[in-house]
Amino acid sequence: MKLSILQYGDPILRTKGERIDKIDNHVRELANDMLETMRDANGVGLAAQQIGEALQLTVVDVSQVEDRPSTMKLRGEDVDLSAVMPLVLVNPEITLRDETEIGSEGCLSFPEITGDIERAQSINVRAQDLNGNEIEFEASGLLSRAIQHEVDHLNGILFIDRMNSATKASVASKLKRMQKETLRVLRKDRQAVAL
Repeated sequence: MKLSILQYGDPILRTKGERIDKIDNHVRELANDMLETMRDANGVGLAAQQIGEALQLTVVDVSQVEDRPSTMKLRGEDVDLSAVMPLVLVNPEITLRDETEIGSEGCLSFPEITGDIERAQSINVRAQDLNGNEIEFEASGLLSRAIQHEVDHLNGILFIDRMNSATKASVASKLKRMQKETLRVLRKDRQAVAL
């Protein structure tokens, strides 16, 4: 089922997700709905906070992006991304590996806003899959960037928080309008519920 993606200004986007202790049917259904929502929005990642659930759950799929390469290694061996995508990561933890690079990012919760963000070129990832199995891998390229972006979401950190001051200043008026509109919609929704 396609879900609504929360926009900047919604307070849940700033909420750190709760650790998932039990992977049940609710979590599995939520992950499937998140994948459908992400694909429908032409995204490469989506965090639970973006659909209104403050949980440590994210989905990522970079397999269709050809102009920004990605690599993934399991136990030191290269993996064919098309064989493992999409990724569903429960309670993910990342370790930054090496040098950083600056690259363009957008976010489904910030339509039409992009910015250059500095991220680690590669990371180590440890998480659980939907069967509760622990998975560990190394990611680089766009996959590394996407996972770092989504793990930030899971901790209440937004990509605008990683923008340098000049980039943030260049999108400040758009951010203010977006936040104002989101708060207006939230107030309207609360008033409708109160009736």
